[in-house]
Amino acid sequence: MLEIRHIELADANAYVTEYHRHHKAVRGHRFSLACHVDGRLCGVAIVGRPRSRRIDQHGTVEVLRLCTDGTENACSKLYGACRRAAKALGYDRLITYILESESGASLRASGFSYCYTGRGGSWNQPGRPRTDKAPVCPKHLYEIILSRKEETEIAGSN
Repeated sequence: MLEIRHIELADANAYVTEYHRHHKAVRGHRFSLACHVDGRLCGVAIVGRPRSRRIDQHGTVEVLRLCTDGTENACSKLYGACRRAAKALGYDRLITYILESESGASLRASGFSYCYTGRGGSWNQPGRPRTDKAPVCPKHLYEIILSRKEETEIAGSN
């Protein structure tokens, strides 16, 4: 049986460093969750502020890393737990990006909706040299709306 628990960022990052196919550890987070099966760590999710400057940095959080060892349903369990935790913490929206080659089945199973596909590209720019640390291919953005501001405002006025 899959069980969700809190995990410290350092421990989640160590798991990502060891098992993630194309990403490294993150610098900061809002919260991190771990998935266990029969007492064994089988996956982690790290949720933090959105990387895009154009996205609301206060009402939105992003699943920055989700990494499992392939245990069945661990991805869906972690995405669902991220959704519940973000909602409980008062966030309005939860987003994540996946590679164009990934199916998004676990996201859809967890209630996320496809938004659009970004064109991808390098962070390296003239005048701001960078070494790309992640894939530069197009990525799909998925989101789940956790609360509607209009509904919250109407409910608060009663």
